[in-house]
Amino acid sequence: MLRAPGTLALHDDLLLTDVAHPDLEADAYRGSLWRIPQDGPAVRFTHGDHDTAPQISPDGAWVAFLRASGGGKPQLHVMPTGGGEPRPITDLPLGAGAPVWAPDSRRIAFVARAPEPGRYGTEEGVGAAAEAPRRITGFRYRGDGIGFVMDRPQVLYVVNALADLPQPVALTDGRCGVEAPCWHGEHLLVSAPRGLDPESLNTDLYAVPAGGGEPIPVVRSDGSATLPAVLPDGHVLYLGTEFTGIHAVARATGLYRAPLAVDGDPATGTRLTEEESVDCEALPPVPVEDGALVAVRVRGAVELRLVPRDSAGAPLEKLPVVLGERASVKAFASYGGRTVAVVSSPEHPGQVVEAGRGAETGSEAGRPGHTAVPGGRVIADFCGPLPGTRPLREITATAPDGHPVHGWLAVPEGQGPHPVLLNVHGGPFHQHGWGFLDETQVYAAAGYAVVLPNPRGSAGYGQAHGQAVVGALGTVDADDVLALLDAALAEPECDPERVGVMGGSYGGFMTSWLAAHRGSRFKAAWSERAVNAWDSFTGSSDIGWFFAEAYCGPDAETQRAMSPLYHADRITLPFAVVHSEEDWRCPVEQAQRMFVALRRNGVPVEFLLFPGEGHELTRSGRPRHRLQRFEAVLEWWSRHLAP
Repeated sequence: MLRAPGTLALHDDLLLTDVAHPDLEADAYRGSLWRIPQDGPAVRFTHGDHDTAPQISPDGAWVAFLRASGGGKPQLHVMPTGGGEPRPITDLPLGAGAPVWAPDSRRIAFVARAPEPGRYGTEEGVGAAAEAPRRITGFRYRGDGIGFVMDRPQVLYVVNALADLPQPVALTDGRCGVEAPCWHGEHLLVSAPRGLDPESLNTDLYAVPAGGGEPIPVVRSDGSATLPAVLPDGHVLYLGTEFTGIHAVARATGLYRAPLAVDGDPATGTRLTEEESVDCEALPPVPVEDGALVAVRVRGAVELRLVPRDSAGAPLEKLPVVLGERASVKAFASYGGRTVAVVSSPEHPGQVVEAGRGAETGSEAGRPGHTAVPGGRVIADFCGPLPGTRPLREITATAPDGHPVHGWLAVPEGQGPHPVLLNVHGGPFHQHGWGFLDETQVYAAAGYAVVLPNPRGSAGYGQAHGQAVVGALGTVDADDVLALLDAALAEPECDPERVGVMGGSYGGFMTSWLAAHRGSRFKAAWSERAVNAWDSFTGSSDIGWFFAEAYCGPDAETQRAMSPLYHADRITLPFAVVHSEEDWRCPVEQAQRMFVALRRNGVPVEFLLFPGEGHELTRSGRPRHRLQRFEAVLEWWSRHLAP
């Protein structure tokens, strides 16, 4: 069974993780908390339907976590670390967010969406279709995977978890959403839009009095600031980016440090990591004795690296690697000199790894099935070796302008030559790489060689590499993708006569673009949750009001020239348009317009539409829909590439 650990909580010798798996029969995700001893097999710690986000109190006596029962919303629960019956702490209509313990080991802070009265089931007998109309006055009125947001903002709460009758108290008024709470004495630091204006793309850090009161600005960013971590010396670490106006795309995320004062005069942070070479993953930084641990995107890997205490603009080569070489760190924690992480590899969805210890072997449930990994040892493996997985082969190429291109090739068992799938990632400021990708393994197991390019525009190769496609989508990125494909087709296992192209989001854009401009290279195309027309994307996407102009510029004709829809008359190959009905990132009209254009042109086109799903279908959609999608993908390629 595909079981993968998620978050980690570490205190003294107590290490907890949440382990989830898809349940096809229930069409849901199930999971519980597990305790991982330093020696011996992991032991199940809770037995709920879906328990996640464990956090251990500073005194080590309590564990707070989220429990979703019977398909309901996740609610905050608390139980002793020695075991016992979990006690519910919240019963909020839209559920609670991850818990954050106060230093007193009694209070817990969290964020939760607070519904407007009369909406989202708060008025008995009134369904969604009978609610009053929404009055929308700003750009940010809905979000993918959430729905409407202006009538259910994220509010900061605090609750005395050990009280006889716990009552969460709202500390913010909902004028804008807040996130990433962190305790600082009798204040809570949060990330919020600048000036508490929900329209602002800039985010700063605010201190909210735990006893109530107005948020106090404490750190003004150069663009964005989030995920704060307070240091003992009264400073704060946080992750941030630098940009002006709407130009927030393809910006490397760095680690910053700033002094903390709650006098209303916000400080300016110092960037500890170099902007060009260091791009941090959106995981909270963890202070340690020698500095701070951050996860960094590096050439397809997500590596756990140490930012030394005295750093100032440190480049990547000055940050020692702790874990994650040729792998992907998904979560990490450190306490008392001990560091652990969830590490994914091309052939494994995630193992719990301890840094800097000797090798260990084991075969029982929850124990490692492998020996040492680079930088540490596997201490828990809830999945075991997956049958039929294939390793990734690193490949390189040179684009027509001389630019180096990097990516991977997964080859099926057998001599071949095998049909080839060129799979382009989303983003575009994202990356293929060394982490587990179920799509790659499913396609390789079905007999396809899979090519995974990281063209210009991707993350992990420096900020300039990501910025290279701003104002130039469909140019050097398309050249890079095809250069890597040619390098893969030079391998004897790959059949150059049977090649398909596919991808989602930006990868769907690139699929549509290549089908129009380089269609003779491919037998068929599978374009999923794509951006096909920047003009309508501007007004229909949850991020379209800034994203389209940031990547394409403000000129309408330039945007049309970069839109695959307006080149659809060039497409002749069999084409699958795949989308989700509730995708607010790349709304379904993007698929509908492309389908109609191709159908009118007589192209052999099919439209596969998933009900009730959003942009993240392939990663977190309902298990049955994810299975049905894989079945549809394989059926499509069996028709057009005949493995």
